[in-house]
Amino acid sequence: MNKEENLAENVKLEAVLTWLAEKQADNIRVYDVAKSSAYTDFIVVCEGTADLHNKAIANHLLDMAKENKLQVLGKAGLDFGLWVLLDLGDVVIHIFMPQKREYYKIDELFQELAGLGDEEKIDDQAPTA
Repeated sequence: MNKEENLAENVKLEAVLTWLAEKQADNIRVYDVAKSSAYTDFIVVCEGTADLHNKAIANHLLDMAKENKLQVLGKAGLDFGLWVLLDLGDVVIHIFMPQKREYYKIDELFQELAGLGDEEKIDDQAPTA
């Protein structure tokens, strides 16, 4: 199965991307790490405009996961909202303040984990409405 088929078949991932768009999350990236990670298939990285925005994004994802009977395996960072992590099993979501995302070079890390070269860097992957 190629990467496009894998992305298309993952209903949970598509739902997460829709929920992120509903709360106007910015700079959304998806990394397919299924071949290199034992703990998840996809890592989603996005950012909000303020700590309160990040908390609102995260709380919306948690509410929608509960409503859709998706198990949340873990969550961290909701108290401060600078870097929020939500673990939905095969999809892990990182919600950053732009400065924190750049400081930790998160996209470079996950591009390497996903086995992407510079020519394959993933563009904004927010769903189009």
